Amino acid sequence: MRGNVIVGQSGGPTAVINSSLAGVFKTAKDRGAKKIYGMRHGIKGFLDGQYVDLSEHIKNGLDIELLKRTPSSYLGSCRYKLPDLDQGKDIYENIFARLNELEIEYFFYIGGNDSMDTIKKLSDYAKTIKSDIKFIGVPKTIDNDLAVTDHTPGFGSAAKYIGTITKEVIRDGLVYDVECVTILEIMGRNAGWLTGAAALAKGEDCEGPDMICLPEVTFDIDKFIQQVKDIQKKKKSVVIAVSEGIKLADGRYVCELSDNIDSVDAFGHKSLSGTAKFLANTVAKELGCKTRAIEFSTLQRCASHISSRVDITEAFQVGGAAVKAAFEGETGKMIILKRVSDDPYQCTTDISDINQVANIEKKVPESWITKDGTYVSDEFISYVKPLIQAELAPMMVEGIPAHLYFQGNIL
Repeated sequence: MRGNVIVGQSGGPTAVINSSLAGVFKTAKDRGAKKIYGMRHGIKGFLDGQYVDLSEHIKNGLDIELLKRTPSSYLGSCRYKLPDLDQGKDIYENIFARLNELEIEYFFYIGGNDSMDTIKKLSDYAKTIKSDIKFIGVPKTIDNDLAVTDHTPGFGSAAKYIGTITKEVIRDGLVYDVECVTILEIMGRNAGWLTGAAALAKGEDCEGPDMICLPEVTFDIDKFIQQVKDIQKKKKSVVIAVSEGIKLADGRYVCELSDNIDSVDAFGHKSLSGTAKFLANTVAKELGCKTRAIEFSTLQRCASHISSRVDITEAFQVGGAAVKAAFEGETGKMIILKRVSDDPYQCTTDISDINQVANIEKKVPESWITKDGTYVSDEFISYVKPLIQAELAPMMVEGIPAHLYFQGNIL
């Protein structure tokens, strides 16, 4: 008989993060786990004694299907950095005392880069005290910046949303016969995967964005203004996609030029916002034309009504693969996706040592960015397109998508 399982969610949510939770829950149950606990608000909540018996909340197949279609983190999330092993022994003792009290044998954490740092530290500590608890990371991030894995669950749906909304904004820009520059600010921090997805808007019925500015390319404001000016000689409505994380040659984020950014999370990440607004104001001042700044912001990670069925399916699969790996004795690992082919698209799951993933940022390859640094290549498009295909229709109630939301008290 299998032992008890605990699962948590961490970091920024995605439209499909709960599909991975559903995958962990269903697979663990099918494989004979005694109890399946959920951490409320990740490892931070668990340290405060916040956990639930998931079987009391996810009761049937309909709940699982609703969970797969529900955005945000069903269990709640956190941004909490565990201290190094030699600096926070009491914290680790507390965590493992709670795990032992619940008779946990398998620990799953659904998250991105910072969450994999948590898996690394917990599995390393387990080795030092000779604990048999298995620790497995389940990948998640719209930023698509996790190393080793071909892509991350959550990215495909965010890319689908960005491509769709970019196309709609481009169409809207053609309404009036006036010069206008629209700047779209897209998430991704130091990796340009999401911003590059704006190119998905390009097709037979749409020209796509006129420029795409990725954080992998050093940003030059004077050069940018001249490029906008050159585009305006050919067309009145200009639409440009920029990453929130574009930087100047001196290493400063462009958004820091407008406002001081004092807010940082536990992992030292600055809060990035205001890039599009600063550039729109600069263009208006320098070129004297109408400008608009649009931040896609939170919508990129919570628009489950337009999520990719491929993404939902793979998110569920990595959750199940994590349980399989742990039950087979693996620990200190993260589930990865391995692409077999693009046409037809085929992808399988595998495992990677957590040390090959934690605290490593995967960026857009230089060869997938055009030589002038203002667009992505056909190879980039071929990489992303399979990930946005098909839809899993929401379960509608009175015209609005139904969600599974957490109700009840913690244990």
